[in-house]
Amino acid sequence: MNINILFIGDIVGKPGMEMTQTWLSSLQKKFKADITIINGENANDGKGFTQKEGSILFNMGVDVVTGGNHTWDKHQSQEYLKSEPRSLRPLNYPKGTYGNGYYITDTKKGKVGVLNLQGRSFMAAIDCPFRTAEWAVGRIQQETKVIFVDFHAEATAEKMALANFLDGKISVLAGTHTHVQTSDERILANGTAYITDVGMTGPYDSVIGMKTDAAINRFLYQTPQKYQTALDNVHLCGLSVVVDSETGKAIEIERILLPEFDRKVEIRNE
Repeated sequence: MNINILFIGDIVGKPGMEMTQTWLSSLQKKFKADITIINGENANDGKGFTQKEGSILFNMGVDVVTGGNHTWDKHQSQEYLKSEPRSLRPLNYPKGTYGNGYYITDTKKGKVGVLNLQGRSFMAAIDCPFRTAEWAVGRIQQETKVIFVDFHAEATAEKMALANFLDGKISVLAGTHTHVQTSDERILANGTAYITDVGMTGPYDSVIGMKTDAAINRFLYQTPQKYQTALDNVHLCGLSVVVDSETGKAIEIERILLPEFDRKVEIRNE
């Protein structure tokens, strides 16, 4: 029996939320999704994830929301992470940090484990994602072989290294954080599906979702600038993976990229 996993990359602000609302149901039908996972760390006006966005996404049929370094950017996120186990933050933050780093959910075809990790290269010096993954995967494997990992990291090499470290132990490693979709999706030698970055669901007339003037000024003047979510040319980025539920190995992987000008066009089943 196969389990179909649908993953939507980093939602950025209101444009990303609206794009997800427009397409999610059609994508779930097209790919016959048994589980839907979304990275939501930028869903609240470009930074942070709160109960407001969580309620909307879970009501839309999302099963698990993953996070990253911006998960806590809104103070409301702290309390929400305490109360909603389906909303994850990277597991390898220091002990005592609020929230869950992994979640095991039931589908009609069996259990799926979802693990959220964050990289350390060019990012905060938190706990080791490799050792944390090793521990967490061992725990999750006691309940299911189907394991999806959202690795929120900056460096391509770190993402590739972790994927190869876990190859054959997990079903999927999907990179997030850089907001730029890569075209290197593949199934590794021992059966783990991999992509360096799924990309963002948000405005592409921007600098990774931010209005260009503010982003440019950050580099010109090396001073903080007010983050303003851009609005135009919205795309949806995602990933569909078919996994053998008995072995936990990936069988198929397909990258998803939908431009704004197709928003009213029906997705037809192939």
